[in-house]
Amino acid sequence: QVQLVESGGGLVQAGGSLRLSCAASGRTFSAYAMAWFRQAPGKEREFVAAISRTGVRYGADSVKGRFTISRDNAKNTVYLQMNSLKPEETAVYYCAARSEGVVMDARRYDYWGQGTQVTVSS
Repeated sequence: QVQLVESGGGLVQAGGSLRLSCAASGRTFSAYAMAWFRQAPGKEREFVAAISRTGVRYGADSVKGRFTISRDNAKNTVYLQMNSLKPEETAVYYCAARSEGVVMDARRYDYWGQGTQVTVSS
């Protein structure tokens, strides 16, 4: 079992920045691929970014150049640095983990955090 706890969400103006954190506990953090998803009201959960067990990064086209995912295995934490935020990126952001390679399908992740709200005002 892996427990995930997100933090760092909040209210920010358009063009601003936030850094989300996801702290993991339980089994060996480094053995998991980690990802961030987001879900806006009335919409499906969508892939934002992921990082493999070896540190290879993946990102949705919509966030490339603005969002950066990173991990600190010594701290059992994955981060999502979000810059140049847009109002349409208002959503609950979720951290997820899986014991195999990175995929962009939320249904294939085994563990989820409770989510953190990000609100971007115009």
